Amino acid sequence: MKDLPKKYKHAEVEKKWIENWDKQLVYQWDSSASREDSFVVDTPPPTVSGSLHVGHVFSYTHTDVIVRYQRMLGKNIMYPMGWDDNGLPTERRVQNKFNITCNPKLPYQSDWTVSKNKKRLEVSRQNFIEACQVVTEEDEKAFEELWKSLGLSVDWSQQYSTIGDHCREISQKSFADLASKELVYSIEAPTMWDVTYKTALAQADVEDRDMPGAYHDIKFEIEEDNSHFVISTTRPELLAACIAVVAHPDDERYQSYFGKYAISPLFKAKVPILASSHAEPDKGTGILMVCTFGDSADVDWWKQSGLPIKQIINKGGRFKEVDFTQGVFKSLAPSQADINYQHLVGKKVKQARPAIVELLKEQNLLVGEPKAITHPVKFYEKGDEPLEFVSARQWFVNILDHKKELLEQGNKISWHPEFMKHRYDNWVEGLNFDWCISRQRFFGVPFPLWYKIDAEGEVDYENPIIATSFPVDPLSETAPGFEESQRGLPGGFCGDPDVMDTWATSSLTPQIVSNWGSDKHEKVFPADIRPQSHEIIRTWAFYTIAKSYFHEKKIPWKSVVISGWILDPDRKKMSKSKGNVVVPNALLESYSSDAVRYWAARARLGTDTAYDESVFKIGVKLRTKIFNASKFVLSNIASNTAGSTAEVQKSDLVFSNVVNTLDLSFLSLLDESIKASTKALNAFDYAQALQEIETTFWTFCDSYLELVKTRAYQGEGKDKLSALSSLNLILNSFLKLFAPYMPFVTEEVWSWLENEKSIHLSSWPKASASKTEFDYFNLARKVLASIHHAKSSNQKNLKWPVSKLIISADKKTLSIIEQISNDIILAGKVEEIEYLESGKELEIEVVLKESAD
Repeated sequence: MKDLPKKYKHAEVEKKWIENWDKQLVYQWDSSASREDSFVVDTPPPTVSGSLHVGHVFSYTHTDVIVRYQRMLGKNIMYPMGWDDNGLPTERRVQNKFNITCNPKLPYQSDWTVSKNKKRLEVSRQNFIEACQVVTEEDEKAFEELWKSLGLSVDWSQQYSTIGDHCREISQKSFADLASKELVYSIEAPTMWDVTYKTALAQADVEDRDMPGAYHDIKFEIEEDNSHFVISTTRPELLAACIAVVAHPDDERYQSYFGKYAISPLFKAKVPILASSHAEPDKGTGILMVCTFGDSADVDWWKQSGLPIKQIINKGGRFKEVDFTQGVFKSLAPSQADINYQHLVGKKVKQARPAIVELLKEQNLLVGEPKAITHPVKFYEKGDEPLEFVSARQWFVNILDHKKELLEQGNKISWHPEFMKHRYDNWVEGLNFDWCISRQRFFGVPFPLWYKIDAEGEVDYENPIIATSFPVDPLSETAPGFEESQRGLPGGFCGDPDVMDTWATSSLTPQIVSNWGSDKHEKVFPADIRPQSHEIIRTWAFYTIAKSYFHEKKIPWKSVVISGWILDPDRKKMSKSKGNVVVPNALLESYSSDAVRYWAARARLGTDTAYDESVFKIGVKLRTKIFNASKFVLSNIASNTAGSTAEVQKSDLVFSNVVNTLDLSFLSLLDESIKASTKALNAFDYAQALQEIETTFWTFCDSYLELVKTRAYQGEGKDKLSALSSLNLILNSFLKLFAPYMPFVTEEVWSWLENEKSIHLSSWPKASASKTEFDYFNLARKVLASIHHAKSSNQKNLKWPVSKLIISADKKTLSIIEQISNDIILAGKVEEIEYLESGKELEIEVVLKESAD
């Protein structure tokens, strides 16, 4: 055995093994292996929009522990890594980094420089996409380096990016398949719209935030009647978009109004007064205005009404010009309506609301003062301004007609923890919109289709030309059957200008990894596990289940493994948007990757965990103990197996030579630990397994080593060989048990044993089938603990001699202790043991020697 290092230098060790694992292809997937012998991970592709934070380290470590365990079971592992590099977060990062914005009407420039002015430089679509690609490639390299530093056992040959050719091909192929099955459709409809990014959103992209607001009580006149009623609304700025007034059909206060017309204040438009069951008599004044569009209730009601849309807010969130003399906005007093409305034109909602409230006050149309409230307002989860509903042409996936089937698909999947399935069920049951997959952005996967333009210049949206080969960019490639010179002209064609929602591609990660349509697909699809966090059950999990069902009527994976969040000291979720994240690089450098992984692996599935650096220190302590205990054991073995005068041979250090009852008793305890940790890991409960392994390991270090080390070093014959054989077996088992959690220190120690292959390609330890009639080890442990306590209470070191040890117990217990007394005497420095038979439980009296001589 080579000379062992005095200290563990984690930076050197980690660098060495990262390079070695790459060189030796330790983690490469074997394409020749059968599906039954494989374990496939649908790895979350992290969003490439800046730095990773400690929350990513947390959840990805959980997956890696599971993967390393499965590899040691002999499974052929497919563990890919992808990068989710298209979508709004990437575009925002590029806009800020280069101080640019995209103008699709501009031509491509081969050479452009970043604007140094405050105003952003406008660049072409192609230039903007190239800038996005530069940034994402830089980020991906940094992310890969961090993942390797953490020790993720990823097969880097299976790497992909969601904007790459392969992913675009699979994503566009998916769209074409859904279109052939009539599961997608395009319509002009009100859609949830982010006014900052000027794009449509899906229901899953939206979150409610509690915001301050106010109810405004506004007078509405009744046509040809001197009376009026009062409507209470939180959105008075939408008065010009009012298309109807509604009350509950059973509300006696307003039944006489049904069938009449109300006159909208300020804008003098006739709007029908109608009965609707969605009006709540006990909310506000019980009668409300329907505007296009204040909220989803307005959208739902409008869809059934047959009434026109009055769109007054544009895609940038500002009030646009309207004509009150004709059309849907026709007013009974157009001049006055226009004068009032000019107070709003060009303003954003936040500015328009106080302006219209002031007008209502001036014209005595406001009853009382606004009543302040706090209410939920819908936002894009990454946005800063409230959403609006804007009418625009979008592509949708038909989800609502398939809710029952998608619930059934969820039932076929094993959820860990099990209660997380309720989140999936609740989301599916609560869906009230189809999945909008259009995004009015640039850096994404284009829709693979074109539209014909008729002789009058009208675009034929009803009969799109869908590509048959992929990937394709319809804005730069010509539609089949046309010439490029016909682009945008009457009788010609135009490409769809939108890109797909990033989830439309991310929902295909199982198919991306399997190369859907190839022979590889059958070998890795469906995957074994999908690891992810709980907040994206509604997006990534749901959409992946939906796509897999629509395409193949299959589940995408057998199990979902859900991680919790990392919370800051104030118990708030860590996120870059909140500015409370911890970047992991310094933690890995300071504490080591093994210690950081230990911290992550202690957290249970689905449970939010507070960030606590004291746990990193515990991880360092454990890592150091593994290193030192291994050195101690191997040094003892080496000193007894070296040279021609060796007392034993390495080939003798096997279970059959473990004959000492104390050794067999501890091996029995280790067997139980192996069984328990194996059972937990089979259920993906890595935290429970770690707790079991760690507890037994510290028992080994604190008690068994103390009891057996003198016999191992100074003993003779079968008892010595038993001790050395036992230590050899125990060390090998613990190294393997800790390998999924602490891959670097275990690989380092494993290399000292001159093994030909990595510990991560070795087999998971099996119970040795050691059985003893009595629990010799725990009895010896209790006696030794009493000796240690006596010495520490008397401020003596552990080497201080014990003149007499008086043990009182029943006859059977005394007989057991006598069988292991030699190890107790050596470990406790005991000169004499006196046995007293009694009917009581075990009692131990320790008489320390007056001097240590």
